Amino acid sequence: MSAYDELMAFQRETEALAQIAGRLGWDQETVMPRGAAPQRGEEMAAIEGVLHARRMAPQVGEWLATIDPDRLDDVARAQLRHIRRDFDRATKVPAALAARIARVTSQAQGSWAEARAADDFAAFAPVLAEVVALKREEGQALANGGDVYDAMLADYEPGTSGADLQAMFGALRPELTALRAAVREAEAPPILEGVFDESAQMKLTRQLARTFGYDMSRGRVDKAVHPFSSGSGLDVRITTRTNAIDPFNCFYSTIHEVGHGAYEQNIDHAYLLTPLGQGVSMGVHESQSRIYENQLGRSRAFTSWLYAQMRDAFGDFGVADAETFYRIVNRVSDGFIRTEADELQYNLHVLMRLDLERALMRGDLLVDDLESAWNERFEADFGFPVDRPSNGVLQDVHWSVGLFGYFPTYSLGNVYAGCLYEALRRAVPTLDDDLAQGDTSSATGWLRQNVQTHGGLYEPRDTIARACGKTPDEAPLLGYLKAKFSDLYRL
Repeated sequence: MSAYDELMAFQRETEALAQIAGRLGWDQETVMPRGAAPQRGEEMAAIEGVLHARRMAPQVGEWLATIDPDRLDDVARAQLRHIRRDFDRATKVPAALAARIARVTSQAQGSWAEARAADDFAAFAPVLAEVVALKREEGQALANGGDVYDAMLADYEPGTSGADLQAMFGALRPELTALRAAVREAEAPPILEGVFDESAQMKLTRQLARTFGYDMSRGRVDKAVHPFSSGSGLDVRITTRTNAIDPFNCFYSTIHEVGHGAYEQNIDHAYLLTPLGQGVSMGVHESQSRIYENQLGRSRAFTSWLYAQMRDAFGDFGVADAETFYRIVNRVSDGFIRTEADELQYNLHVLMRLDLERALMRGDLLVDDLESAWNERFEADFGFPVDRPSNGVLQDVHWSVGLFGYFPTYSLGNVYAGCLYEALRRAVPTLDDDLAQGDTSSATGWLRQNVQTHGGLYEPRDTIARACGKTPDEAPLLGYLKAKFSDLYRL
């Protein structure tokens, strides 16, 4: 075997073990008994220790030094790019620190869920402080004297920086705020009212998953406190949640997670259990979930089809026609929860979190002051006070599991989705007619061919630029939002 072949055989086992670790996380969020949390923390720490050791194994460095990239094709060079990046990262982080982070974040996840249910941030704060301290230590090791937050961003969106994001998001914020102010002055659509059987919601949500191309023979839909997707290749699982008085929470969480899941399922199977066999970044991942959920799932065309499906599932639920239903689905409403926010305000939730977590990582904000900082910033940005921690600082799982640097990829994904949608509409002139029939295949097929199949072959922004024919920027997203909400609210 050549050095490259030996490296890839070793890497295949590493990738398989990483999938097992992911499955443990899925189990913890869905069906694991609550009392198992301490043991699960030890299990997660053990497997993270094995993975960390493999990623920084001396023979990996020897293989990387031996292999001549000039003798490889583009796919093999891309594999090396990812392996080298992981190797460089792993060698900077002490194995004991990596295992401790895995153990503490696994246990913190359960603590967060309990604190959220009890609306008690003070009970969670000591655990979160430990997570923050460990992640800062990791960030400092990775940054090697550079910006700690930029080092964390590289785990989720290689090739970007906090300064890049601040410039892009700085252009978004005033435009979104001005549009929201105009919308608030206009007549609002009605609100969906009624009680919607939760078992019927789950039946329809599984139909929606299939409608958007999710392969149920290689996946499943379960319920969790916080919807998420897990796995890649031949085993990709998603979760959703139900609310008897808000079926859209279930349906659009599902469509969102299907975007993630379909991306993983549609990567070229030649890349299975290799570094290229998963989404290239969380920003690109979010571009898929957000375009599925919003530009496709909340479109006038698709909601006309969904309206008929809801009438079949729930009977007459008090909405007179498809156009009224479309306006209800896209209603701009004051609310606390990021995952339930309308398209117009969603990014404002994300930008707030970005500023708070950068302050935490710089040491400018202490965990003990986080709840008050959150509440002050929320009222300033949204115009009304937080009523309880579960609607505020405790609503998201991300910080409990150490995902610092993750939040900005949600808005970056929206920017990417805006660019992709602009290109998709040019490429598929029948898009609205197809969606009105509940046929997403022309849209999802274009996304599969132009984004998803490549997996990690290209760098994140290159992936989007190749699909769109231009470097991504915020202009298409802003244009889409202005056109949509000006029409909806007759501005």
